[in-house]
Amino acid sequence: MALVLTEEQQLLRDTATQFFQERLPIANLRKLRDTQDQTGFDRAAWKEMSDLGFAGIMISEKYGGTDFGPVGLGLVLEQAGRTLAATPLVSTVLLCGSAVQLAGNATQRQDILSAIAAGDRVMALALEEGPHHNPTRIATKAVAEGSSYRITGAKTFVLDGHVADQLVVVARTSGGDNDRSGITLFLVDPKSEGVKVTRTRMVDSRNAANIEFRNVAVPGTAVLGSVDGGNDVLEEVLDIARIGLAAEMLGLTQEVFDTTLAYLKERKQFGKVIGSFQALQHRMATLFAEIELCRSVVLDALSALEGRRNDVPQVASLAKSRLSDIATLMTNEGLQMHGGMGMTDQFDVGLFMKRARVAAASFGDGNFHRDRYATLEGY
Repeated sequence: MALVLTEEQQLLRDTATQFFQERLPIANLRKLRDTQDQTGFDRAAWKEMSDLGFAGIMISEKYGGTDFGPVGLGLVLEQAGRTLAATPLVSTVLLCGSAVQLAGNATQRQDILSAIAAGDRVMALALEEGPHHNPTRIATKAVAEGSSYRITGAKTFVLDGHVADQLVVVARTSGGDNDRSGITLFLVDPKSEGVKVTRTRMVDSRNAANIEFRNVAVPGTAVLGSVDGGNDVLEEVLDIARIGLAAEMLGLTQEVFDTTLAYLKERKQFGKVIGSFQALQHRMATLFAEIELCRSVVLDALSALEGRRNDVPQVASLAKSRLSDIATLMTNEGLQMHGGMGMTDQFDVGLFMKRARVAAASFGDGNFHRDRYATLEGY
């Protein structure tokens, strides 16, 4: 595994760094939160991101993408994490775009991937049905009715669900609620009769939605992939999202470290800069080592995706569990080292803490992935 970026990857990282710092700084998230923005992200900025090629990094050039690969998208997500940028990258590109690429037919790929790369379509994955990540517990039913299907059920924590132009719905076409087999993916128009979308906001002020499906009719052409064979595709999609989210958490973790280090160098207590206190130096040294280890873990996971290695599930769980834990630790330590000031909304560290909590719980927390890793390795 190469731990040094290529010239093209360095250029992409520098471009992403400049874009997010100038166009989507943390002040943008504050504005979205304070104004209770109806969309939850800046549509003009999303279009600009698409024009820069960020939305099409994982999409083939024949569909209008740049096909820069997982490492490229990871670099973009890392920089997005440093400014807490609210964008549809996770919902549209990582989740739904990957699902269409893996399972879509020629018509579906041409229609959807081209629209995603151009920034003209926002999509959302309707998967979760409970308070915790459990991708195989699917009670939402899709009953065959001739050449069509009727979907009935409810989904929660649907990222960008209230602004999605199209949904990828995970439903059960056979078997019991907890069976791995019998799961099918469907493309659903959220404006279809029987679909009820209720917007919610997570603690980090990001978009989510609860969506009900009441006997929603969809044609057979809406099936994404094979009937009853959706679980294999879903696992691949979720691993891509887990690795991408780990890259974002790496960015936010590094930003909190840098911000805290700068604070320690300027804050004085008892007539001395608090960064001179040995106890704080030791804590920061430990965190520095942990973050460097995390950087290697994330890059290895991105490289595994790019190289289509057989150990993608293992490294995805390793990256997600490691970054979930360290992002939580770093934001806790960052807030504490900022003292009482860190608890105020004036400082950004609290916003990073909230984002770290939501990101850690998304697609499985550290405990979920340690158990999964052990199962995959046969422990």
